[in-house]
Amino acid sequence: MLKNLTITEYFEKTACGEPVPGGGSIAALSAAAAASLSEMVANLTIGKKGYESVEAEMKEIAEVASGLRDKLIKDIDNDPEAYQQVMAAFKLPKMTKDEKNQRTKAIQDGLKKAALIPMGVAEDAFKTMELAEKVIKKGNKNAVTDGAVAAMAARTAVMAAVYNVKINLASIKDDVFVEKLTHKVQILERQVVIKEKEILSNVKI
Repeated sequence: MLKNLTITEYFEKTACGEPVPGGGSIAALSAAAAASLSEMVANLTIGKKGYESVEAEMKEIAEVASGLRDKLIKDIDNDPEAYQQVMAAFKLPKMTKDEKNQRTKAIQDGLKKAALIPMGVAEDAFKTMELAEKVIKKGNKNAVTDGAVAAMAARTAVMAAVYNVKINLASIKDDVFVEKLTHKVQILERQVVIKEKEILSNVKI
């Protein structure tokens, strides 16, 4: 599993010229790193003098960030697995009409999964941005730049994941499915730019 590789092994595998892991897996990795940093800042705030009034909130943030981190780490593998499912579907036989229909359905099902996974990553990465915003505003000021890095890494993860959604939507024939995800993508693309500016405006160094 990709998530169990060392950092060096993961990046060597990414660089080797094979299609996976690719941008979708990297998006999940970036989002998981952002969640880890937000969790770190929250934990660096808990129990510190002068931050007693936000301790309960920081504990909640740390818990939420931990859950997001675990989920996003799984997506490091889920995204390339979805891609491989699509590739396997393209290799199915297509000699008879039934085989062609089964192959088409398998391809379309795979493409939908390959779009839904990065969509989830994008949404979770945006949630991570919101956590970063909170720890920047209320958390340990000595770790404010760590919160800023979390926000920027999460922003990159959102946009990277969204691009992976788009490229799969281009081949999906289910108009209702495409319209629904396209709407979500458009909202996120607008929100993430605004959110990053708002967050970084609170970084005072």
